[in-house]
Amino acid sequence: MNAFVLAGGRSLRMGRDKALLEVNGRPLIELALEKLRELGFTPRIAGLRPDLEGFAPVVFDRQGGGDERCGPLAGIEAALAASDEEVNLFLPVDLPLLPGAFLRWLARRAETTQAPATIPTVNGRAQPLCSVYRRELLPGLSEALREGRYRVMTAVEEAAQGARGRMDVFDVEAVAAALQAGEWPQERPVYEWFRNLNAPDDVAAVEQTAPSIHHAGH
Repeated sequence: MNAFVLAGGRSLRMGRDKALLEVNGRPLIELALEKLRELGFTPRIAGLRPDLEGFAPVVFDRQGGGDERCGPLAGIEAALAASDEEVNLFLPVDLPLLPGAFLRWLARRAETTQAPATIPTVNGRAQPLCSVYRRELLPGLSEALREGRYRVMTAVEEAAQGARGRMDVFDVEAVAAALQAGEWPQERPVYEWFRNLNAPDDVAAVEQTAPSIHHAGH
């Protein structure tokens, strides 16, 4: 399995570069990469970000000619094309509260089910940027980009229709309630794991929630 951090957006709502935004003194891109490295991966960065090559190798979007309307779908498509493994884990750059233990469990689930897409949901909302995708989705995702269909969840659903098996879309909170104590970290509620950093106020809220983020995978 390969692992990628999605870091290609313009961060318009944030008003500044999100990947290099610091939370408790550390840039988000560093925190995201560290999570994956602590799980044994050698992660790469997917997106239009040559300035991040000092943190990890960057896989550049293949389609759209740099058109940012393609969004994270272009990063996922490029990563799948560049990967030498069938199974690929994706983590967006702006989830500093997500425990590495959950990513480990997500990866194991995807390898067990062998579903073309393994996608968590929280409060009824799918999290397609924090998911596991198999390379068999690549033709469908490439077609969606060529046709100007950039919504990730829709593109993945349509690509999966041409793949073998069914997508695995599961409710994180329902699974957490069924697991034995200790299988997932319990330091904070599950709904906080997927708190995106989209605006300056979000950063302050996250720093108050996790004032001691140092080793993001723990």
